[in-house]
Amino acid sequence: MINKIQLKDDYIKLGQALKFANVVESGVDAKIVIQDGMVSVNGEVCTQRGKKLVSGDIVTFEEETIYIE
Repeated sequence: MINKIQLKDDYIKLGQALKFANVVESGVDAKIVIQDGMVSVNGEVCTQRGKKLVSGDIVTFEEETIYIE
């Protein structure tokens, strides 16, 4: 499934983006999947929950894709 997140500020943190796109239920779930290396940002595995995402970034987790606009 493809989700799009429209930025209201200059960036959104990776954990927040996963919650906002409803691909995880909570911040704890986001922390676990990120730390376990299950999330990619722009094609590279990312284990930083606080990674700042900006317009143009693409996040993938399982069958989900999140475009940051």
